[in-house]
Amino acid sequence: MNRVGIVGLGVISRAYLDTLADAAGVRIVAVADLDADRAAAAAAGIPGCRALTPAALYADPEVDTVLNLTIPAAHEEVALAALAAGKDVYGEKPLAATLAAARTVVDAAAAAGRRLGCAPDTVLGTGVQTARAAVEAGTIGAPVGASATWVSAGHESWHPHPDFYYREGGGPLLDMGPYYLTSLVHLLGPVAWVQGASSRARDTRVIATGPRAGASIPVEVETHVTGVLGHAGGALSTVTFSFDAVASRAEPIEVYGVDGMLVLPDPNHFSGSVHLRRAGSAADEELPVSAGYQDAARGVGLLDFVAGDGRASGDVALHVLEVMTALLDSAAEGARIPLTTTVEVPPLVPLTPAARWHG
Repeated sequence: MNRVGIVGLGVISRAYLDTLADAAGVRIVAVADLDADRAAAAAAGIPGCRALTPAALYADPEVDTVLNLTIPAAHEEVALAALAAGKDVYGEKPLAATLAAARTVVDAAAAAGRRLGCAPDTVLGTGVQTARAAVEAGTIGAPVGASATWVSAGHESWHPHPDFYYREGGGPLLDMGPYYLTSLVHLLGPVAWVQGASSRARDTRVIATGPRAGASIPVEVETHVTGVLGHAGGALSTVTFSFDAVASRAEPIEVYGVDGMLVLPDPNHFSGSVHLRRAGSAADEELPVSAGYQDAARGVGLLDFVAGDGRASGDVALHVLEVMTALLDSAAEGARIPLTTTVEVPPLVPLTPAARWHG
């Protein structure tokens, strides 16, 4: 039984708590937040859980793993403090707000001999894993490339405190990109180089909901990012991420091979239908579910992590963060950027029912 302490109890924490509170492989023993009342409220709903300060949680000998659900700007600070206290760390994406900070966290984990994991774990669900199994089985022949598209008008339309989405570590690329780019790494392997372009439609945004409705917030990041990824295996992926567009009719992810094409469901979710169009056919067919954690939810990556599989690893998160950083650097410089990191693609997730992964 791995004893987990959670730092950061914002919006995303609810999804993790729903999954982990009664999971067989972990026990939530402590929670912490800058808002002590919020921590107390969360602890009250979990038997045997204590509300602590962050510092007390890191030092607590009852905590084995720190689950870092803070905002991106705090990811490095929390991870380093937890690692220094001898804890394993699993965090929300991105691994850190900057590539330099993420490298510091990875190096600190290695120096401390501790394990480091990072979301997104949606890639471990049946949607992406079924598609990956098809690619690896040669169903679409030699992979040629892929496309990934996510666009919206911005999170200020629904989030009561959207400020961090428009600061360093935010933006559509660092917010939503990890779901899509991690999927592309699972499907087509690590990325060797990128070429990017970006823009910013507005310098301010207006909050639409909550107690701050009508307040204006500054935009400090690029809000429309597009580019090409050159995978080490030779495939080319085209990607678009935007907070500036009303909608898109593009499929979330398409994977192209010489003998067929796959259409994947939204990688921000764990499941969904995977469709195959074979060469010479005018119709799609739905593939049977063949791999991945069934009926998965936020937190399955942590359960995979504490079980020793670690498919949602710090190494994958570091590589994906460099892909995103390089896209922005390429956009600013107008040049192709070679990557300095690579990663071994984690093992395929066998088809695993919820009764086995959740317990």
